This record gives sequence, C-alpha cells and structure tokens, in this order.
Amino acid sequence: MQGKQKRLQCNISCLTVRRKAMTILLRLGHCNTRTGCKMELPGLAFALWMFICLYAPVDGYPSGKVREACTSMIPCHGSSPQLSPEHTITVNGTEFKPGDNIEVHLFGPDFEGFFIQARDAEHLDSPAVGSFVLVDRRLSQLLTCGRTKNSAVSHTSKAKKKYVKVYWIAPGDAPKRVQFLATVVKKYKTFWVKIPGPVVSQPNALSPTSPLYATSEAISASHPISYLSKPFNASGCGSMKFCIRNPSNCDPESASCFFLSFQQEKSTVFIEMSGPSEGYLAFALSHDQWMGGDDAYLCVNENHHVRVSTAYLKGRSPPVLDSENALEDVSWRLVDGVLQCSFRRSIRLPTYKGRFNLDSSYYIFLADGEASEGGRIYKHRRQPLITNGIYNVTGLPQDIGGSRSPRLIKAHGALMFVAWITTVSIGVIVARFFKPVWSHSFLFGKEMWFQVHRMLMLTTVVLTSISFVLPFIYRGGWSKQAGFHPYLGCTVMALTIFQPLMAGFRPSRHAPRRQLFNWFHWSTGTTARILAVVTMFLGMDLPALDLPDPWDTYTMIGFVAWHVGTDLLLEIHSYCLIRKVEVIEDDRVQILQSLTSAEAEGRLFKQVVLTIYVCGNAVFLIAFLAAINQI
Repeated sequence: MQGKQKRLQCNISCLTVRRKAMTILLRLGHCNTRTGCKMELPGLAFALWMFICLYAPVDGYPSGKVREACTSMIPCHGSSPQLSPEHTITVNGTEFKPGDNIEVHLFGPDFEGFFIQARDAEHLDSPAVGSFVLVDRRLSQLLTCGRTKNSAVSHTSKAKKKYVKVYWIAPGDAPKRVQFLATVVKKYKTFWVKIPGPVVSQPNALSPTSPLYATSEAISASHPISYLSKPFNASGCGSMKFCIRNPSNCDPESASCFFLSFQQEKSTVFIEMSGPSEGYLAFALSHDQWMGGDDAYLCVNENHHVRVSTAYLKGRSPPVLDSENALEDVSWRLVDGVLQCSFRRSIRLPTYKGRFNLDSSYYIFLADGEASEGGRIYKHRRQPLITNGIYNVTGLPQDIGGSRSPRLIKAHGALMFVAWITTVSIGVIVARFFKPVWSHSFLFGKEMWFQVHRMLMLTTVVLTSISFVLPFIYRGGWSKQAGFHPYLGCTVMALTIFQPLMAGFRPSRHAPRRQLFNWFHWSTGTTARILAVVTMFLGMDLPALDLPDPWDTYTMIGFVAWHVGTDLLLEIHSYCLIRKVEVIEDDRVQILQSLTSAEAEGRLFKQVVLTIYVCGNAVFLIAFLAAINQI
C-alpha cells in the first residue's frame, strides 16, 4: 500500500510538471477554444524551447542525477515497477566494523540505470547510511542523499551494462544490521525498485566506541593499527599543540579543512593529520621551500584501508617508502571523503636513516592527491601547503596557516595585475580621449596628457619586466607544465619592450610617416593588451597560483567588460560632441561662445568618467590582490 502511494505521488508530480509546461505553451501561443491559436514564429520557437526544458527532466534520468528519488528509490517513469527481480546484489562478507569496507556487486541481464543504497535493516525507510567509493568512474557516480556525503551510487549514462562493483565504507555510528538495496532500470518502462540485497551486521562482541584492531598485508608496521571512533578537533591548538590549518582557524571535523598538529609528550610527538581526500594525505619536513631531501609521512587509502608510512623525498621523484616503520600508536579514519590519521614517533630516531630530529626548525609541507585502488599514489594536482617560515614543532605551541603559492609566484601575479589592470588601462584611456581636454595643461614642459601617458606606460614596462623574471628565478628555468602561459607571457614581454623603443623613433607631428607610426603604435599596444588578458586568464588557474574558481574567471570577465564599456562610452561621447560642434558651426550663431560651452561640457564629462573608471579599476585590482594574499 505504501509503495503504491509513493508511485502515485511520483506520477502526480510528473503530470503536474507536464501540465504546467502545456499551460505555458498555450499561453505563449494565445490559444483558447474560441479564437484558436495565433502564434508568431518567435513565440512558437520560444514556447517549444520552454516545453522541452520542462518536459525533459521528467523523462527519466539518463545522467544518473537521481537525488529526487533518494527516499523512495522509485524512478519517475510513469509506470509501475516489476515484481520479480532479474538482478542480484552480493557482498564479500557478512560482518563489519566501523571503518571496514564491503565489496558490493550488482549484476544481471543488460540494464541501463541503477541506484544503490545501504540502510538500517530494521528500518528500511530510514535514510541511507555509510558512504561508497567507486571502482569505475565511467559506469558509476557518487550521490549525496540527506546529510551523508557519497551515500548512494547511480549510473553515469544509459549505456547498457551487466555488472557494477563499488565499495561501501561503514560509518562510526552504523546500525547493528545494514541491508543493501538497489533499483535497476532495464528499459524506460521496465524497472525494479528496492531489490533486497544481503544483510551485514556488526559482531555482538564489539562496541562501536571501543578500539577496533585490524591487520593488513600491505601495512609494514609491526604495531597494531586502530580505527578512530571520532574525528579530530582543534582544541589545544596554540596552547598545548602546534597546529597548521588551511583555511585559517578551520575545524578539522569539517569536510573542507586541512589540519596538521604536533603535540609533544615527553620524548615523543603525537601527530594528527586530516583533510578532504579519498587518495592520500602527506606532510614533509624540509630545510627549504623546495621538494627534495625531505622527511615525509604519508596516509594512503589502500583498498579502503589507510596505510601510514614514512618516506624520503628525493628531488621531484615519487617518494621512496621506508621498509621499516618507526611509527607507533597508528590510527585512521575514512568517512564521508575525509581522511584522518594519527601516529606517534620519537623526537630523535638515530637508527632510522632519513628521519629528521623534531627538535629542530623546518619548513612544513602538507599535500593531498589521488591514489589507485592498490595504494599507488599520484602527483598532487595542486601546490602543497607550505609554511611561510621555519618552525620547531616541539617548541612554543602555535596555531598557524600557510600558503599554496610561493611568494615569488604571488609577487609575479600581483605585479602583472597592477601593470595590466591599472597602469596600462588608464594610460590608454588618457592617450585616446584626453588630448583635447589637457591640451593646454603642461607638466615638466610637456603636455599633461602625454606626460601622464608616458609615466603610466613606463611604469607598466618596469612592473612587467620585474614580474617576468620572478617565475624563472623560482623554477630555475623554463616551466614545462604551465601550458601556453609562458609562451604568451614571453610574447607580451617582447611587445612591452618594443613599444617604448618604437616610441623613441616617433616622427614629428606633421611628418609623412607619422600616420604609419600611429597605426603601428596602436596595433602593437592593442595586441599586447589582448594577449596579456589571455595570459592572465590562463595563469590564474595554474597550480602555482590557482585563484578561487570560477570567481577568478568571472571577475576577469567583469574587468574586461568594465574597460570595454568605458571605452565605448567615451567614443560615443566624443562622436556626439563632434556632431554638436558641427551643428553650431553650420548655424553661425554665437559660434565662439557655443564652442567654448561645448568644450567645457565635454571636459567635465570626461573627467568624471575617468575618475569613476580609475575607482572601478582600483576595486578590481584590490579584489585580485586580496585573493592572491589569501592563497
């Protein structure tokens, strides 16, 4: 009876959406039973587009985004489910403990879609429990049902499939008995709802709050490995333990906080590491801000158990794992996409080669990345978090942050933004529109507009030149991993140097070649500005800087629109002013007085626009500089 009610609700909602779509279609077409339909072609096209947009979402879920069905698990296909299932769910065990992973298999005749959840076996209408980890991202994707992240799995497309494999991770607060359920769609009108799967249960002898010990062939430590029953917290940071957090002051219990803490206990240090990662987390102690010759510690998700080990970093090569593990009291937790591990090590380890003494000062790196199912780690996609100075983790407790962008790269980005958002843009506006406004004003013996233009452009050359060399100093040469950014940057640098050199050979105002010079000067400068904007677009998302996305893209688009809009406004105003003067001259009435009035009006308008434009540029510049500072 309850299942029929849910199907009825689903059908009603689908019909309601379709009815709304038809109503909109009829209204747009001015249709009624008396007058018939009078629909012009644009209105018809728009109505059809609206109908398709509203109708398509209820025509199935070929992309697998089925969050609307989280509770009922019933696809909104307008038909009743089949009774006798043809597909089977199997698991690789009958018992579990919090933190354990269970292999879940779904197989049977060809099917297009599926939806898998785990629920309390005693209350199958309760929310999904636990989280899943994918094996093949081409076939399956993770969904969030309720408040539990990755608590369901569905298809990625309607391509036919026979077999799906995923892993279920038992949460710390899992019920005693858990049953797996699956909805399978064979065809649009043929599907089965809540196919019952096996029931797995916790052993009665263990309590979820007691330490849970496990062994793994992949773990080389001789010490027991325990499961963390609850997440870390930041209590004691800055007073009892040395903490590194990103973002600053974030809570390690949240799903967006990278956290590393050191707490000295007599001759040992207890270390906690946490962050959003389903692959690996790692930190390293280094004598400088470059990878190589560092003491590293890794927590790696290996077949859904976390392996904690020490390693030595040699250059930019993959870490060399130690055959002997000097760590004790190892614990881990992997829940809702957040990986946490803790361990203890002695302050001094003279018998272990490559282990640094913890009573000295170092730069500290914190990195995250992906790992294969077998525990093989891949290079981190973004810059690791690096402390801004050297610190002694056994000294005075502190609560600090770090930066994912080196200072030289930050300076490179900041100088380029100042040059190409502020100085060059204002310099172009002044040269283009303020010759008649400041033609009778002089500065150091030259016309004011020319002096302001030259000063801003020379500032652009200096800032660009300084900024240009900083990445080469940081990298020690050419970067092969920055795509087109360095090539475009070199082109912009060449054009930036060429512009003032060409200006030095500027012909006199009435020389025959002056017009040719003006065209070359304008085209070179315009090309440089366009390429500079493209280069900044590419550079903002490189790993070494990586401004917040998509904020950086939208903000840069806003700046471009702001500059182009101001340019167009002044162009239109100049054209209107010229037309006004031409009309006055044709009338031959009070010409001198009228011309003076028109010039005064145009001068005031341009000065107001320039003031507003400079303020707007300052806002964009401050926004970008603030974003760089927060990285």
